[in-house]
This record gives sequence, structure tokens and C-alpha cells, in this order.
Amino acid sequence: MLSSPIDLQQVRQLFSDPQRSAGTDFLRREIAGRMREKLELVKIQPACVLDAGCGAGADLPELQRSYPEALVIGLDASPAMLRSGEQARGSARQVLGRFLSRLTPAALRAEPAPALISGDFADLPLAPRSVDLIWSNLALHWHPQPHALFAEWRRVLRTEGLLMFSCFGPDTLTEVRAAFAEADPFPHTLQFVDMHDFGDMLIENGFSTPVMDMEKLTLTYEHPQALLEDVRALGGNPLENRLRGLTGRSRYQRLLEALEKQRQPDGRLHLTIEVVYGHAFKPVPAKTESGEAIIRFDLPRRQR
Repeated sequence: MLSSPIDLQQVRQLFSDPQRSAGTDFLRREIAGRMREKLELVKIQPACVLDAGCGAGADLPELQRSYPEALVIGLDASPAMLRSGEQARGSARQVLGRFLSRLTPAALRAEPAPALISGDFADLPLAPRSVDLIWSNLALHWHPQPHALFAEWRRVLRTEGLLMFSCFGPDTLTEVRAAFAEADPFPHTLQFVDMHDFGDMLIENGFSTPVMDMEKLTLTYEHPQALLEDVRALGGNPLENRLRGLTGRSRYQRLLEALEKQRQPDGRLHLTIEVVYGHAFKPVPAKTESGEAIIRFDLPRRQR
């Protein structure tokens, strides 16, 4: 099932420069915080945690603090993103280490560093049943076949392991989509998948008790140029059928005029972000790999 005709090579190119997306990291941090609130309601003690599509790895320290005994792995297709995040965390650790060295013993200052892997989160370089928790923040919508992605994530999850993710929903960037429709006939934004379709995909791929919900956030801007800058920072346009080449001056002016017509009574331009949240478990199997049914007998304990 395709979410959009996405060019994965273009996705990697768009995220190859960490500075390009840095301007919208505030949104990723906000959504990560809301995901952590949901995760706190689930009582698990994972031995291995995977952040699939971790970008610069801003979520990794929080995951490590939540599960200090776990091996935390960050995986992203962009080596540049991983390097920039590791450099930033290394600098922060040096500053903090110099401060703590005056106050605490070395044994208490030690903090495990996450493992970083450059790779495709739809073709994970991990063994089957090797991960207890998969966390993925605003990455799922960049893959054209989420159905296949869920199958791969289920492969590496251990039995009763948890998948938790966030992604953009269909009403994301509706204002930009409408404005571009007045400027030219080409597609400029993804057609994001509805949360109910994600729920169906999870069930079809063998996950149990999926929980899906969504909320809409509204970003506001004084100028259309600032709005478009954030849209580019969120990821831009990786569609295979996108307009190739530079946008002409007249087309860009039509786009700005179309956005201006959307100015709200508060005097500002609005940008809708629909955030879809989902989590589900990998259940105890009902059949063996050869197709034989598994029947479990829970015998009562003997009374002494």
C-alpha cells in the first residue's frame, strides 16, 4: 500500500544536510514529549530500544534516561544527521562532565552512549526478535510502503514487544496544498495516510491491540516566506512526480498571493499539522513457523 509515490533517494538527499531541518526541530521535540507521556503509561522494562529514523538522535538521551539498563540504538539513513547529533551530544557531555567531575565520583558520572547505525529502517540490520521497544518519531510518513515497514518492524520485535510511533496525517499542510493548487498543476506535498488505515495495516501485519489517535496543531506566521521555509525544513517534496527544476518567479509570486488570501482574522497565516500517534504490541504467536497451531495450558499452582 502506497502512501504517496515517494522517491526514497530524494528523501535521503533532503535530509542529508542537518541544518536544513534544524528550524523545525521545535515541532519534533514537542511531539516527542507527547509521545513520552503516552509511553509512561505502558509498564515495560526493555533490554533493547530502537529509535527508527532517529535523525540527529535528539530522542536518544531521553530514551536512555527512561531505560538506563537498556541498549539504545539510533538508526537513520543519513550519516550526516547521525554525525551532527553525535558531535552535539559529545560537546554537551564534555561540558557536563567537567562540571560533575567536581561533585560526583566517576562511577556515578558514567552514562551509557547509544549505538548509532546508518541504514534503512525498512531493511533493518538487526536479528529477528532482538528489540523490545521500537520508537519512531515523525519518520514513518517518509516511506512509500508503510505496510512493508510494519512487517519489518514486527520481524525484529521480541514477543510482547512494543511499537510506538508518530507521523503526519492527511490534514497536514492543507493550506500549502491549496495554495500550490492555484499556482501550478504539479503535486508539492505528500498525501499522508489516515490513522485508520495505519490501524488496519498493524492488524494485517500481526500486531495486537493497536491504539491510534490524532491531534491537530496550528503553527502561525506573519509572512508567507517564513511559512514556506518551515515547510521545506519539515522535509520538503520527495515525490517522484514532483516538478523538476527551479520554481519560476511568476509561479512563486502566485503561490505567495494564494497564501496571502488565507490570512486569518488574527492577521496571521496558519499552517495545520495533523499528528497521528500509534502503538501496538507483538503478540504471543498462535502458530509455529511451519503453520502448526500452538495450544497453551496454564496449569493451576499446587496448594501447599
